[in-house]
Amino acid sequence: MRIFLTSSFISILSQAAIAQFQSVQPLSGTAASTTASALKHGTGTESYANTIPAVTLPFGMTQWTPQTNTTENKCVPPYSYKDSLISGFRASHWLSGSCTQDYGSFTIMPISGKLKTTDYAIPFSHEQEMSTPAWYHIDMPGLSTEITATARCSMMQFTMSRTDSLYLLIKPNSDKNKGFVRVDPARNEITGYNPVYRIYQGWGKPAGFSGYFVIQIERQTKTSGTAAGAQLFQTDSIKDLADIGAFAGFHLQKGEILRIRTGTSFTSIEAARKNLQAEIPDWDFKTLMNNNRKVWDEALGKIKVATENEKDKRIFYTAFYHAMQHPRLFNDVDGTYPKFAGNYQSAHLAKGNYYDDFSMWDIYRAQLPLYEILQPALVNDLVRSLILKGQQGGWLPIFPCWNSYTSAMIGDHSTAFIASAYAKGIRDYDAQEAYRLMRKNAFDIAPEQDYANGMGRRALPSYLQYGYIPMEDSVPMAFHKKEQVSRTLEYAYDDYALSVVAKSLGKTKDYKELSLRAKNYRNIFDTTTGLVRGRYANGSWYTPFQPDHKEPYVTEGTPRQYSFYVPQDVPGLTKLMGGPAKLEAALDSLFIKNEYWHGNEPGHQIPFLYNYTPAPWKTQQRVRQILADEYSDGPGGLSGNDDAGQMSAWYIFAAMGFYPVDPVADQYLLCAPLFDQTTIQLPGAKKLEITSHKQSKTALYIRAVKLNGKTHATDRISHQELMQGGKLEFFLQDEPARK
Repeated sequence: MRIFLTSSFISILSQAAIAQFQSVQPLSGTAASTTASALKHGTGTESYANTIPAVTLPFGMTQWTPQTNTTENKCVPPYSYKDSLISGFRASHWLSGSCTQDYGSFTIMPISGKLKTTDYAIPFSHEQEMSTPAWYHIDMPGLSTEITATARCSMMQFTMSRTDSLYLLIKPNSDKNKGFVRVDPARNEITGYNPVYRIYQGWGKPAGFSGYFVIQIERQTKTSGTAAGAQLFQTDSIKDLADIGAFAGFHLQKGEILRIRTGTSFTSIEAARKNLQAEIPDWDFKTLMNNNRKVWDEALGKIKVATENEKDKRIFYTAFYHAMQHPRLFNDVDGTYPKFAGNYQSAHLAKGNYYDDFSMWDIYRAQLPLYEILQPALVNDLVRSLILKGQQGGWLPIFPCWNSYTSAMIGDHSTAFIASAYAKGIRDYDAQEAYRLMRKNAFDIAPEQDYANGMGRRALPSYLQYGYIPMEDSVPMAFHKKEQVSRTLEYAYDDYALSVVAKSLGKTKDYKELSLRAKNYRNIFDTTTGLVRGRYANGSWYTPFQPDHKEPYVTEGTPRQYSFYVPQDVPGLTKLMGGPAKLEAALDSLFIKNEYWHGNEPGHQIPFLYNYTPAPWKTQQRVRQILADEYSDGPGGLSGNDDAGQMSAWYIFAAMGFYPVDPVADQYLLCAPLFDQTTIQLPGAKKLEITSHKQSKTALYIRAVKLNGKTHATDRISHQELMQGGKLEFFLQDEPARK
């Protein structure tokens, strides 16, 4: 579907901007998935990518989106493609592609004609929308609305299509009847906040900060007031009631424009005002929009692809846009940020920026490794942010969202990410302090109160005692209870990740112990079935064994799917399975049975494992099949929750021709590039040009690889080789290069 650029927008933007934006489809992922594996394996919210058409800048604090859902409920994004009513434009902190919840948000609804404070949603069609990363436009009854946004702020302009009254209704979106809003006609300003509450661990408790906002209006307000539901008040402020809001009214002629600019912050209203002054000092909408477009031009231009297939290009750049939504910028322009789990306390950064909303179980696999290539400086900020969280809260968080501890998902992948950055030489942070925090998670059992608050590894005592988590341990005080086999597999990977850092820092004793623990995957691998399986404390196996059913000891998948999650030791897994030929047969079985589920992250490395078998050409075949079948353009084009950009990052890597099966290791496994040429802008002035020389247009099997003119291995490439830049050439033929 091409539903985003029209002649009216083209008349606004320069030709350079058109070329940059024309491939990005912000509405992609806002509808139910239409891909093959999603239809087979996805259920409920897993059938949706749950992205939003965010107007923002890369990794921005606040995303601005049309709103079709009015709550901050879990698993309900503020915008869904299937909806037919629009109820305003939200300053959102929705975790893109997730099943979490929005928080600290507020909504601005322009209403022409008579003021309404309830039942004001209006019908709309997607033909009335135009959407890019830097600009959104919609035609509404009596007016049109446009939005552009910076990292923390936005500007909207409303153009009247008839002479009429125009009201702006501002609502903090609290589902708990909390919040505050004030209208100040003398300053042409509306301010307020929406308190943030935790989910998962500490469910329903205050998160210790709010979403604050300042809205400045370009012209004098004619009338104003506050409301709670349908009840109107003459007071200038209202607080902690159900469905509160404030309004400002105007009378405008046909063709007149009303502009507003909005600042946001997580520390205070005054900070939101300062952010606004710094990022949007004037009322020039067109210049601001073009400046924001240039930021996206530069960000998207870090990878340039050449192909005759416009659909593939649209999918690629949409994926790139989605991979730049999170982690979220959390500090103000002056470096102030809310302390982690800080109970409304603030701190000030010594350097860089502070980030939160790490969907860590997902993004450590490919989304964060992508920026280890493209933006090491950003990765340093992310690692420093995690260290600050560990110092302020006492424990390195497992899955930090809402600037709080959570027990969401499984594993301990803040450790995996930090180890990945460290192993790649990205080290502008206190490595010893990072190691102290990672080691505490791996070796120390959290006190009861800390554990209940989401600190420390879930089920660590069992894991340390048995070398796996037995079925008797139901893993209480976790959002995902049980899932013992998956937890064992992922802790083994995290132990391996920490061992890499331990070895480098000379922690010999820790290195030896962690290296042994990295082999714990063997303890839940049943050699009689060739797959992982639930196990009791006495060593007996859980029955019945149903390899292709969702089981309580596996996270969001089946035993067969999770059996291939040993990225730290694929040769060891291969040996357990009976050798390379048996690994190939096991992989074949997964795909032949149609049991590969691309919508679940632990399977993302699976197609690349053929590189460890006698038939590496099957990697090229399977990856190309997934690129074609599990991604498309249009609203239903993602095969499951995008999970803060992980699903999208997989596409980016696979389309370029390499993937980090083990993100901590210094290597990527190769596949056939999708595009004729890909140019990656590396840090500094270096570039990596990836070129495909094809026997025919449909050739996808690797015959040979050259790096800077020299013959290279056909199955893997190191991080150091990539970062040196130059020319990486793939020679592709029509038939498999069988051994």
